[in-house]
Amino acid sequence: MSIVVPVHNCRPYLDRCLTSLLTQAVSKEIVVVDDGSTDGSRELLADYAEKFPEIRVWHQQPSGGAARPRNRAIAHSSGRYVFFCDADDHLGPEALQRMVAMAERNGSDIVLGKMVGHGRTVPTSMFRENRDHAPLGESTVYNTLTCFKLFRRELLTRHRIRFDESLRVGEDIVFSVHAYCHARTISVVADHDCYHLTARPDGTSIMQEPGSRDPLAWLRMIRTPIELMTRHIPEGPLRDHLMRRHFRFDILAQLGAPFLDADAARRRAIAGEVSDMCAAWLTDGVLERLRPIDRLRAASLGDAARLERLARVETAVLRRRLTALEWRGHRLEISGRASLSDSWNGVAVGLLLRERSTGAERRVPVTSVADVFAAGVEVSHLPPGVWDMYVVLACEGVRRVARFGADRDSGVACPAVRLTGAIAVPYFTRPHGNLTIDIGGHVAAVPGAARLTRAAWGGKGSLTIEGTVTVGEGCAVAGRARQVVWRERSSGSERRVPVTAAGAAGFTATSSLDATGVWEAELELDLGGPPLRYPVQVGEIEVAGLGPGMAWWRGRRRWTATARASKIRRRLVVTVSARGPRAVVRRTIRIGR
Repeated sequence: MSIVVPVHNCRPYLDRCLTSLLTQAVSKEIVVVDDGSTDGSRELLADYAEKFPEIRVWHQQPSGGAARPRNRAIAHSSGRYVFFCDADDHLGPEALQRMVAMAERNGSDIVLGKMVGHGRTVPTSMFRENRDHAPLGESTVYNTLTCFKLFRRELLTRHRIRFDESLRVGEDIVFSVHAYCHARTISVVADHDCYHLTARPDGTSIMQEPGSRDPLAWLRMIRTPIELMTRHIPEGPLRDHLMRRHFRFDILAQLGAPFLDADAARRRAIAGEVSDMCAAWLTDGVLERLRPIDRLRAASLGDAARLERLARVETAVLRRRLTALEWRGHRLEISGRASLSDSWNGVAVGLLLRERSTGAERRVPVTSVADVFAAGVEVSHLPPGVWDMYVVLACEGVRRVARFGADRDSGVACPAVRLTGAIAVPYFTRPHGNLTIDIGGHVAAVPGAARLTRAAWGGKGSLTIEGTVTVGEGCAVAGRARQVVWRERSSGSERRVPVTAAGAAGFTATSSLDATGVWEAELELDLGGPPLRYPVQVGEIEVAGLGPGMAWWRGRRRWTATARASKIRRRLVVTVSARGPRAVVRRTIRIGR
């Protein structure tokens, strides 16, 4: 495969970049084009090329952008796949190995590898799970139009896909749009950090330069990839799906913060450009796919004052603070304050719970006066899952949503777990400290204990144990106990024994421990989520019934079972062994001496 690296004055980052490429466990050539560097990059590249034959370097006069060096590198490359890496970025270990394996397995034309940002924002929606096949119309892969992907060379050659050398910014958008339009199979590697996108501390990259995202220049540039896409994709749902990306991130986004930063004349020019693009491409299918604020902007293009108000609401600082959090029965009572900067009037406050894996949402009834609000979460009505808390502010038709709980009064702490049908575990996330309610104990630890109160040996390895189990602050949950699980320490094999509840907190179970090994006991409970296990612990005082254990004959072997408390956490442990007649005699003689 061929790795294409354009270089222009990247000396501080080149070592890390090239090292990350050289350590990729794939057959590769690294094709570097130096675009007139003057900072020592040229000399460092010569050293690398001398030591590593897989690195080939070309030099050219500075072109002012990445398009020409990338195109030249493509012309000098010969690999089956082409991957683009900027010299100030780097790859994670095994990145190309995983991406090439994905392409080989699926015949992929394009493979996206999970991106990680260091001082720069990276797209995330398309990296939630690995996908062998991610069709354009049924995924969000089109949301990322950078070129930092794996491309099949035959795709680039057949359709003459190259970077637009007339563009200093956005050249990779044109390239990626063209490739997406012809790709038969697009795949995603989401379970591994593949590409590390890095901001230069000195702000010297093209995208960090002042004016690199000038709204008028951006709007005029983005016409090129949009027109390219519309030539390849006919009108219909797929085009509407792809156009949604351009309207949300490229077109209507210029009516936000960039609009506020412009003077009156430039605001009129921005609104005029957006209006022309809406007239050309904003179909009903695109409109229904947009966010509410984007639909409001599209409807307000003739009203500059309205556009300014929408932009100010969207960019205003959202202030929120948690002031109280406590249980009242099965209701989790929440109090706080929330407001927008600049003292906006008519702000409606709300709370929202969003389940982390499914995206399901539940609104929380709120009473508010000015910026002070109170709400109660009926926790027993929440299905099992991990529910993140958000504050919602609505103003001028704009809905602002933000996580809630990180900023809180000093005396606010998470209340204890509570059994409300399923176990409910309020907690503050790490590292940000936002409020989340885990229904069922999916990710949050559920404090609890199972304690042995009595043990009695029966015949031939039969052991009956009795105990108590509680979670949280003494909540009795014996009725939720499902089984005692005996786990053999060395092999990991398990034996499961049904449990009978004895009152609110008590349980009893009888086990037949007739297999050799060191067996540890855990009590398994169903608290509404994944099964939870607690080690059966022996109290500080020796429990009646453990005694010296028991012995029995089975066939020609003598079996013994002894119970004890482990040194760590005092877990109930039973050691079972078996000896033949000779070993028994020798042991008896040895003990007698």
